[in-house]
Amino acid sequence: MKLLIFGPKARYDLYLPEFVQQIPVETIFASAPAPSLQAAADNPDTEVIFADAITPISREMMDLLPNLRMIHSEGVAFNAIDIEAARERGVFVCNNKGCNAVSVAEHAVMLMLMALRCGVTGHRAVLAGQQIQFKEQFMVSSSPELGEQTVGLVGLGDIGAAAARLLRPFGCQLYYYTAHRRPLETEQELGVTYLPLEELAARCSILSLHCAVNRQTTHMVNAELLAHVRPGTILVNTARGQLVDNLAVRQALIDGRLGGIAIDTFDPEPTPANHPLVDLPAGVAERAVFSPHLGGITGGSFRRAHQNMWNSVKLILEGQRPNFIVNGL
Repeated sequence: MKLLIFGPKARYDLYLPEFVQQIPVETIFASAPAPSLQAAADNPDTEVIFADAITPISREMMDLLPNLRMIHSEGVAFNAIDIEAARERGVFVCNNKGCNAVSVAEHAVMLMLMALRCGVTGHRAVLAGQQIQFKEQFMVSSSPELGEQTVGLVGLGDIGAAAARLLRPFGCQLYYYTAHRRPLETEQELGVTYLPLEELAARCSILSLHCAVNRQTTHMVNAELLAHVRPGTILVNTARGQLVDNLAVRQALIDGRLGGIAIDTFDPEPTPANHPLVDLPAGVAERAVFSPHLGGITGGSFRRAHQNMWNSVKLILEGQRPNFIVNGL
């Protein structure tokens, strides 16, 4: 079986499960910036694709691969894969459900704390020899504790639930929104209360995004929703950049309706320096905290993900269904 892998060989070598040595596979690596369509054209007998989060797996690419049986995301997201085209061809699309839940939830909490406690600007003040001056200013800012916040989790899948478990001991009031409300037992176990999205936006001092990108959620954080938030709200995004309307969020930050943003995922990625959420006016930029899409990047996440991916290859070779199919086959 031939596997076409869009990702660096060094990463796959590092996390390769031992049992893979016993299965009959040939691996071809096509790391960026090599054109992905050309890689497919050069390997028409490919049966499985492993793809990172940002490589588009299009209908056009699938047309070049008549033997394709499975497309597997290296992470949890699969919005760069044309799942409808794959379903039409009987090709499984799979993800690594839950593999990075704790990692991303930890990162979200870290971003909340950095936004609340001036993690970036305080660091810069010390480097500039302004430690005492910054401290004096901070003492009269009435800086809030995380436990005093009302946190709205937009999405309550594996990552949203993990975030709730981490936040509950801080003492936060926790609310959530999903398209399909969770059972009462789940709400009680996590200590969360359901609210419709607009009411969630109006009530919470921190909005943290934890939902997948689809037709319903693309640009869900737009000018209309932001009109409902109370001034000073902090927006945290460790999910996907496509969930937010960049220009609407930028304007809400400039206007002060958003007190801060803490962003790990952008649209587009790679993210240019002149991105509307990055290239901010003086006096506004200090209310933004960024990280370069690191939420799910831990050794534990990758070990779990690669174990699952190769298990699915083994299942395909054995004539069975792979794990965590996301395109309805």
